[in-house]
Amino acid sequence: MDFLDKYLTVWIFGAMAIGIGLGYVAPSLTGPIQDLHLVEIGLVLMMYPPLAKVNYRQLPAVFKNVKVLGLSLVQNWLIGPTLMFALAIVFFSGFVPGLPARPEFFLGLVFIGMARCIAMVLVWNELAEGSNEYAAGLVAFNSVFQILTYGVYIWFFALFLPPLLGMESLVAGISAFDITPMQVFEAIAIFLGIPFAAGILSRFVGTRTKGTEWYEETFEPTISPLTLIALLFTVIVMFAMQGERIVAQPSDVLLIAVPLTIYFVVMFFVSFGMGRGIGADYSTTTAIGFTAASNNFELAIAVAVAVFGVGSGVAFATVIGPLIEVPVLLALVHVAIYFQDRFDWGGYETGQLESTRPPDEPVSSQVDDD
Repeated sequence: MDFLDKYLTVWIFGAMAIGIGLGYVAPSLTGPIQDLHLVEIGLVLMMYPPLAKVNYRQLPAVFKNVKVLGLSLVQNWLIGPTLMFALAIVFFSGFVPGLPARPEFFLGLVFIGMARCIAMVLVWNELAEGSNEYAAGLVAFNSVFQILTYGVYIWFFALFLPPLLGMESLVAGISAFDITPMQVFEAIAIFLGIPFAAGILSRFVGTRTKGTEWYEETFEPTISPLTLIALLFTVIVMFAMQGERIVAQPSDVLLIAVPLTIYFVVMFFVSFGMGRGIGADYSTTTAIGFTAASNNFELAIAVAVAVFGVGSGVAFATVIGPLIEVPVLLALVHVAIYFQDRFDWGGYETGQLESTRPPDEPVSSQVDDD
């Protein structure tokens, strides 16, 4: 893990280059990748180690933390969708001189912005030494909310608001998306339910048969490299699926990359600032920040393909999402670690609440010396 961590940036960009090369040289690979569900397998394997490391006994304390859950709700379901919608309007509505209207890219960004992350956030959080318990809890919390509201959010931001703002051309000819809660539930059940169940089962069986010490000191270090190995595999197959198009349309990739990069960076810093503002410690703030800054591209891609087809501009824009998210969020991992070393992160430890902490109890100071 030390070797992988030390050169992680190199491995990520190497995987991106390999994927683009494979996709350009052999575009026919897209079919087998889809048929064998290689992206889905990579994502599930990637998420398993972080979820296997979660101490599930601490989750009740996570869900009792009204401040953190409320903050996550505001960040993920008010600030995030609104920011992505605003960026989509600025870059793809024709509102800004010199930037022509691109309705398909506008819709693609809306699909991404309304889908809150349930997968790769666990990897970024772990790499940045955030709280696994809070990350798992917030992911589960947002997943339930997503099942109930994703279709409504798509309707509101893609169908209702543009005509209200005088931009009917952005959604001309589209009357409904017909996104059902069951479609969203199925995606979440695959990408979150399977690794969640595996993680819970692993901890239960491992600690019962071998003991907690063996589980945390032997089993967890053994499975840890799987996260990064699966991440690199997933990056390769994702880029391979779009390699030919990325090479053929680099200007479109860059055009989509700009608002997405702005979104990831702004959401990260805003969320970090808000987490620090409520008195959360570094590990909790990191979980909050990466949960808000990431997006559920699996769901966005699935819905875009189902509604508009795999060759559509909308689907292309959603696929570019994770291709930009991977390097940008990786860079933000390094920013988070810098913050950890640079600032005094006095705050409530994971599982503590201001409302439940005795009035005279001092606030713990957590400064990482690594």
